[in-house]
Amino acid sequence: MKCPVTTLDNKTAGDIELSDSVFAQPVRKDILTRVVNWQLAKRRAGTASTQNRSEVTTSKTKIYRQKGTGRARHGSRNANIFRGGGVAHGPRPRSFAHDLPKKVRRLGLKVALSAKAAEGKLIVLDQAAAESPRTKELQKRLESMGVSNALVIGGEQLDQNFSLAARNIVGIDVLPQVGANVHDILRHDQLVLTKEAVQALEARLT
Repeated sequence: MKCPVTTLDNKTAGDIELSDSVFAQPVRKDILTRVVNWQLAKRRAGTASTQNRSEVTTSKTKIYRQKGTGRARHGSRNANIFRGGGVAHGPRPRSFAHDLPKKVRRLGLKVALSAKAAEGKLIVLDQAAAESPRTKELQKRLESMGVSNALVIGGEQLDQNFSLAARNIVGIDVLPQVGANVHDILRHDQLVLTKEAVQALEARLT
């Protein structure tokens, strides 16, 4: 499939042929869900922790005699039913990450790219480069292109001026092609790829 190529000045710079195997996949919500859940699970810190009865700093002596008091039998005050005692079955540090086959991850990225192309929200840039790191100038250029909430994916190396100018614009994120991922693509309204990024993604996914 053909896609027009534009410049940051919103001028036409020819066309590019997009691979159907990467940008024309059927949209599968089940695959997207699996990949996004896998990404978010890996991101979780898993550092929530509570102290059990062996870890709280209380006296370990028996609080009163076993018999003759008319009250329940208890040992030390670090039991979970007492204030200041340990927590029973509380959270412990753990990893929430789980495995996902590479084929599913690769297919998820293809489906995410195809979904943006099918919605008409895929823009191909000649190159993502700016003359100066001024946010105001880049913002005007993006507004002239109709880009307000987008993920911009460049080539192997990002242009430093473009990255510095874009990082202060709300709703605009910039990533190199190696960082392209399903979650970031889906959470932005538009997807902007450079020609170099298109070639790299096609080589990576085919």
